[in-house]
Amino acid sequence: MMRPELERLHHIERHLLGAAPAPEWPLLQLLDADLEADTELQRQLYQGVYRAGQQQLRQELHQIHQRLYRRRGWLQAGTNYLHQLRRLWRRA
Repeated sequence: MMRPELERLHHIERHLLGAAPAPEWPLLQLLDADLEADTELQRQLYQGVYRAGQQQLRQELHQIHQRLYRRRGWLQAGTNYLHQLRRLWRRA
């Protein structure tokens, strides 16, 4: 059996994830006056973690994009330089 704090958090998470049976939740709210406020706080925490994850993913994708196009730019410049050298050798 879990500690009471963990059991309470478990009920809050089940409710937020839609897994708590409907009749059980109102009973828990009647028995625990702070449950609704704590549930809202947990919901806000989930949203913050979700947003932070999205922001991190955007940053990582931006870095990947920058690396890919920087490499292509470098590769294209090198290829252009080799083509110029080849043209010069053909003229000589």
